[in-house]
Amino acid sequence: MAVGGLKKKRRIQLIIAAFVFLALATGLIGIALKDGISYFRSPSQVAETPPAPNERFRIGGLVEEGSLKRGQGKTISFRVTDGGAAVDVSYTGILPDLFKEGQGMIATGKLVNNTFQATEILAKHDEDYMPKEVADALKEQGVYQPTNGE
Repeated sequence: MAVGGLKKKRRIQLIIAAFVFLALATGLIGIALKDGISYFRSPSQVAETPPAPNERFRIGGLVEEGSLKRGQGKTISFRVTDGGAAVDVSYTGILPDLFKEGQGMIATGKLVNNTFQATEILAKHDEDYMPKEVADALKEQGVYQPTNGE
């Protein structure tokens, strides 16, 4: 009987070890994905409920007309709007070729002292394209007028 009890004990230990390993692997995957996830917010949502100080998120809308200012070097500042609110954006780097005032864009970064510090900027790539999140936010504000019959 001692041999049967030993096999049962080993099997239970193996199952417990497998569950511990699975829980540890799941936790590590969750931590790794946490840094890669960034939520989308419109300028109105940022104005209503400012995000946590170190929260990384995406903001999108239209580049406000007359707000584009070039600083020293590759630094640029502008305002992004959804028609309901506008947020100041600062970016250091090379802008996409199609980036200009009045066009749709999405930026990734953090809100620091009421200015969105962008680490990446994406611009529309043809006449009719606008990122889904930006189009949805602008439609909510009644600003977005699709040109392709959407």
